[in-house]
Amino acid sequence: MYVISMAYVAVKRYAGHVSSDDLRWRRDDYAEATRRALLAAGRAAFARDGYQAAALEAISRSARVTRGAFYHHFADKKVLFDAVVTEMQSEATAKIEARAKTHKVLWDRFGAGIDAYLDTCLEPDYGRIVVQEGPVVLGAKRFREIEEAYPMALLAATLYALKRRGELDFDDIDLLCRMIDAMVCKLAIIVPESSDARAVRERGQAAIGRFLASYRITK
Repeated sequence: MYVISMAYVAVKRYAGHVSSDDLRWRRDDYAEATRRALLAAGRAAFARDGYQAAALEAISRSARVTRGAFYHHFADKKVLFDAVVTEMQSEATAKIEARAKTHKVLWDRFGAGIDAYLDTCLEPDYGRIVVQEGPVVLGAKRFREIEEAYPMALLAATLYALKRRGELDFDDIDLLCRMIDAMVCKLAIIVPESSDARAVRERGQAAIGRFLASYRITK
């Protein structure tokens, strides 16, 4: 399809109908489409097979690109995995923010956000790629950088807002943010392994809620 398209562009350009800017745009558009295809194929492979078992050849074949095209966009499998985790964290943040915005009271938004984050953590693909393998494959430092740029940034913003409004009695917001994130992620690992997932989730969320309530200032 790309070869036909570019041949058509070449003919049009020869006839004086396509500018160099148009050609550059089409190439950029194709490059982005190839990158998107590799991200989708990589995501499916990592979720299905795990990082170690996922093969570059299979990912490239699924994306319908050559191995050379793969290396044009990603230096290696780990770089692709990094991009997949980043994309999934960005999507998770959008889901959390959308759920939180349905509430007017900031504390209610906070609770809704945690609920949405837990929902996301319990999605099979997210659970395997981000929660289970992300820290191991990328290392704690890089994984934390991605977390802090996406879901934890939203969590921190809410906590800082509560602090500024005098509704939260906790000085180290960054520490509190990491503690809450750790509790939610740990709960996300425990819930699927339990015989009564719903009950365990409810108890876990109640525990997180009581922890936060201990630092809440009511006026």
